[in-house]
Amino acid sequence: MAAPVVKRAMRFPVSKLGIKSFSVESSLAPKVANRVFSGIQPTGVPHLGNYLGAIESWVRLQDEYSSVLYSIVDLHSITVPQDPGKLRQNILDMTASLLACGINPEQTVLFQQSKVSEHTELAWILSCLTSLPRLRHLPQWKMKSSGQKEEGSLGLFTYPVLQSADVLLYKSTHVPVGEDQIQHLELAQDVARIFNNHYGCFFPVPKAILSETKKIKSLRNPIAKMSKSDPQKLATVSITDSPEDIRLKFRKAVTDFTSEVTYDPETRPGVSNLVTMHAAVTGLSVEEVVHQSKGLDTARYKYVVAEAVIEKFAPIKNEIERLKAEKGFLEHVLNCGAEKAKELASPIYHEIRKLVGFS
Repeated sequence: MAAPVVKRAMRFPVSKLGIKSFSVESSLAPKVANRVFSGIQPTGVPHLGNYLGAIESWVRLQDEYSSVLYSIVDLHSITVPQDPGKLRQNILDMTASLLACGINPEQTVLFQQSKVSEHTELAWILSCLTSLPRLRHLPQWKMKSSGQKEEGSLGLFTYPVLQSADVLLYKSTHVPVGEDQIQHLELAQDVARIFNNHYGCFFPVPKAILSETKKIKSLRNPIAKMSKSDPQKLATVSITDSPEDIRLKFRKAVTDFTSEVTYDPETRPGVSNLVTMHAAVTGLSVEEVVHQSKGLDTARYKYVVAEAVIEKFAPIKNEIERLKAEKGFLEHVLNCGAEKAKELASPIYHEIRKLVGFS
């Protein structure tokens, strides 16, 4: 089997990351240039599902759109309890990971959400336009609050409004999302329309960019999404796992009693999950992967997939480790990104304040 093509991570000298001047169009213009926004929680180093479901497409979108913002959404992360010291480290680790995966801060505004205060200020305005029944309708509230006493916090209940503010603050036109986030983007679309009805045509209604990769499932429970919070250590593959750990996790992956490699998510979710991963890390189609795997039993196929994952992530893993040792550089990237994001957000939010009647 031909080795997959690996896009090697770029290195960014600090001297090349000075704050650039952004040309910001009038926020009252009837049309805006295409702009992409997306966010990721600071959970430390991403796992395989994060990379294939989001980050890989983020890298591609840098070259397809002239204005792209990616935020490490630390405000969202505290909807569940966080250790402050670990949160600080996770923010830096996620920054290192995004850079190592190919996010280029010279093409993209990469920033820490809490450093741009307009996010929370706009979230308050939008929360006053959002009904309680609309938020209760979102399945994430029911799912996440079920594990918390008192039915979860107010922040957990209202964080989709903050997500809407994240997107609308920059007049974003496109948002890359997975299937499980479609309803949250629909809330942002609804809130944009409600604001426009109240105050005049202002926000573009953002459109979804759906990931081409199917949702990556847990190796131990192929019905559930792969998650870092999964209590089963063998369920989730981190992109910095050692080759030995990756081989072990795939060897222990749940499949079924049929040895043939086929793609049938309904009746063979475990094997189909492996096929999805294999196709994603090699760039092959599902059909090509299944064709190449004829004659392999599932035990041997698990080894093939593990080796493909190891090969894909080897250069990224090395670059993450290098960048994690450069704390000052990572902080510089985030500070520069926050300045750029603020430069984009400030004039737009100034117009919002005037429309609402604050100034």
